[in-house]
Amino acid sequence: MGHGRRFSPIAIRHLFHPDRCYQPDCTLAVAEEVTLTGPKTRRPDVVLYINGIAIGVLELKNSRTSIGHGIRQNLSNQQPEFNQWFFSTVQFVFAGNDTQGLRYGTIGTPEKFFLSWKEDEHDSSGYLLDKYLTKMCRKDRIIELMHDFVLFDGGVKKLPRVHQYFGIKAALDHIRRREGGVIWHTQGSGKSIVMVLLAKWILENNSNARVAVITDRDELDKQMLANMRSCGLLSESRKDGFYQASSGRDLMDKLSDTLPRLVSSLVHKFGKRDVDDFEAYIKDLQAQPTQTVGEIFVFVDECHRTQSGKLHRLMKAIMPNAVFIGFTGTPLLKKDKKTSLEVFGRYIHEYKFDEAVEDQVVLDLIYEARDIDQRLGSEDKIDQWFDAKTRGLNDWQKDELKKKWGTMQSVLSSRSRMNRVVSDIVFDFSCKPRISSQRGNAILVAKSIYEACRYFTLFNDASTGFKDKCAVITSYNPQAKDITLENTGANTQTDKEFIYDTYEELLKHVHAKPGKTKTETYEDHAKTLFTEQPANMKLLIVVDKLLTGFDAPSCTYLYIDKTMKDHGLFQAICRTNRLDGEDKEFGYIVDYMDLFKNLVNDKGTGALQVYTSDLDHDLCKGDPEITMKDRLKTGKEKLDDALEQAELLCEPVQPPKSDLDHIRYFCGNTEVPTDLKAREPQRAAMYKAVASLVRSYANLADELNEAGYSDADVVRLKGRVNHFVKLRDVIRNAAGETLDLKAYEADMRHLIDTYIEANEPRKISDFDEMGVLEVINRSGMDKVFDHLSDQLGGSETAVAETIENNVRSKIIKEQLNDPAYYERMSKLLDEVIEMRRSRAIDYEEYLKRIGDLAKSVELGRDGDVDPRLDTSGKRALYNMLLKLLSQPAEGNEASLAVMESSSQYQAQKDPQLKLALKIDETVRRVRPHGWKGVQAKEAVVYDAIYLLLGENDEYAEQVFQVLLAQEEY
Repeated sequence: MGHGRRFSPIAIRHLFHPDRCYQPDCTLAVAEEVTLTGPKTRRPDVVLYINGIAIGVLELKNSRTSIGHGIRQNLSNQQPEFNQWFFSTVQFVFAGNDTQGLRYGTIGTPEKFFLSWKEDEHDSSGYLLDKYLTKMCRKDRIIELMHDFVLFDGGVKKLPRVHQYFGIKAALDHIRRREGGVIWHTQGSGKSIVMVLLAKWILENNSNARVAVITDRDELDKQMLANMRSCGLLSESRKDGFYQASSGRDLMDKLSDTLPRLVSSLVHKFGKRDVDDFEAYIKDLQAQPTQTVGEIFVFVDECHRTQSGKLHRLMKAIMPNAVFIGFTGTPLLKKDKKTSLEVFGRYIHEYKFDEAVEDQVVLDLIYEARDIDQRLGSEDKIDQWFDAKTRGLNDWQKDELKKKWGTMQSVLSSRSRMNRVVSDIVFDFSCKPRISSQRGNAILVAKSIYEACRYFTLFNDASTGFKDKCAVITSYNPQAKDITLENTGANTQTDKEFIYDTYEELLKHVHAKPGKTKTETYEDHAKTLFTEQPANMKLLIVVDKLLTGFDAPSCTYLYIDKTMKDHGLFQAICRTNRLDGEDKEFGYIVDYMDLFKNLVNDKGTGALQVYTSDLDHDLCKGDPEITMKDRLKTGKEKLDDALEQAELLCEPVQPPKSDLDHIRYFCGNTEVPTDLKAREPQRAAMYKAVASLVRSYANLADELNEAGYSDADVVRLKGRVNHFVKLRDVIRNAAGETLDLKAYEADMRHLIDTYIEANEPRKISDFDEMGVLEVINRSGMDKVFDHLSDQLGGSETAVAETIENNVRSKIIKEQLNDPAYYERMSKLLDEVIEMRRSRAIDYEEYLKRIGDLAKSVELGRDGDVDPRLDTSGKRALYNMLLKLLSQPAEGNEASLAVMESSSQYQAQKDPQLKLALKIDETVRRVRPHGWKGVQAKEAVVYDAIYLLLGENDEYAEQVFQVLLAQEEY
């Protein structure tokens, strides 16, 4: 079977060891090479069963073959045209080999989200595959994972990452001992999922338990509730199961009652206003605490922000017997140690930033400080202006006014500086790969609401390209009373008036949704667009909002124009570290305030540490190693690695490494139909490598010298990048893959035109995004020949093989849709190729024949097709019947005579045409809704065509396969 070492006997023996039984009444079994019947027969390498129900599928590969092949094999098996029905009970989908180990996902998990398990890393006694199969699939753990750790998040089935599993296991040990603590899982690693699974376990396993989820911001409160609801923990139909407290008194009432079992609240709702003597108030509460009902477990989200405040002391006084579990994405600083130990206890589980980056749970961060130079204009004129405006004030008043307006903030908020920041960001959106492709977007952090509104006004100028594609989200909600006392009668606009007018304008056409203000409606719409449609919401301008708890994978850049530090800074920059496809490799931080200038490490390597001596290393049990990389240094490393990867991929090409040699290596022999498919992995790797090379080059294109490249290196780099881009286009054209659907290719031409072509910008390919066959159809053979001849140095053989590969590729891709027609086209192609190779025809005649064949293959029909065959389905049926009835299969010699003798087809010049139309009409009439993939419904269609085809099983089966492949049926 080509898998190398089969399923290890050691692993089989240990998977379901009876001593580790989690559910003693469960019978578990392992089966190899299980045959899955259906439209396409497949045989998964290993299937895991519990009580006869398939719960896991494992694809094994040899050590030389990537796990990715096994993952993609599993994904294709789940498609409707293969064996989707089998996966209805499957919880785990595995792929593995001895060298890479094991990857796991569940049904529908895309390849990029398959996970790796990590446990006992020091144990290297055996194969990685055996080790992690034994870890994950032993009887007690696999049942535990299914029962306690599989959840649906918004309808998407998810499995836990390894840090989530062990974090929850550690928390359960604390909970059983009624002992609190802190779970520190870095930003973006899925703390919300941990909270949901932990709450779910507590409520299901302790009938007397109640869970209170406490946050310190309304935004986080709403997000947590949304997460719990989407995961099925909350239900609108179970009003007794959940409650969101509306006030402090409401919260106390609910905690004193038996229901609800799950309650959420903002932390400040525990407080009481106008308390003169806080210590006396605390003593009173401690003397007469609220009589809460049940065993209370309190989850405090983002606990680092409020843990040392008075409100936590209130919570402890109100609920003295509660178990407090704190959740944070940032390590606790030394100054917080005392209060964190008092309120929560020690760390329950840690998952640090560097671990998450290594595990590819989050992206690494690249930092760049940008200085916006400013110079004061004519000081004399400014003094004159100030004197004129302050005439009538005494010296003391003038001095106070100068102090107010002479602060650094007034300088930083000047319009000229803000214009330069806006221009800088607009430039990034025009040339930085991730955001210029409109797959990524950005957040700008402003100092104040006034500055945020000023930035919003500047970006909404039509010339920026951001009009109606940026939004301002702050804590402000316009009220008429805000400006009642602002009008001075001087025909000028105060800061408050400017803010009010800005909001009034942007909310002018907003209609408030039920239960929400116009501002809330506007902000919800902006956040949805930002997360789901980055091309339609490029930039969010904020002050404090959205810098914690807001997850938008599309967010790639964070522009900071505000003084920030410690927890707030780290949480803000982590808005950019969410995974979002292969074209997002880093989160980028652009710092206009030089916030990190004092955080360079002693080694001078350029790594910028967010936390250093302030961290409580003892509490953290080790250095958290939260670092961000210097942009230029990291960019140079990425560019060097990408170039080396591209060079290595082309190293096996035979000398003299001409375009034809590259075509032979990446595409194969055009006489062999399977060559294109066999060489697909090489081409895919090449396309990916070139895309990575261009992205890396574009990120440094205007700073190559600053990154450490000499002038000679710059010239060499431009030449090599240009070489690989052109080579990639040659290979894509030759393989018939000119339309590359990789997301990161969307902006390729713009980047090349901007950064590589020093002269007049031009397109890389005259074909633009059309395939060779489409160009032949639209523009004729001459245009294709001229273009390919220019690209391939005038080599007739290379031009011919490029066209032939495109034709062959189209035939292979369409084979299932119309097998008889494309089989005929394949034979014609073989004949034309043989004529060219044997020189039976001259080159002009060859070009005419291959051009005619290319048009027929592209159109999917011959030029003289009967007009009644007006759909692809009818033509496919006709072509199959033409093949079957003109050349009867062995043992069915009488079939055609039988059909032609029936009264239904007598006197017809073309019985195949009549029969095709009859089958088409019959299938459309008898087919049940959703018949494909449902055996009983498929039988109805099959029986109908079986009778029309003279009860011939072989013919009926082949025609039935045509019907399955056609979307119109």
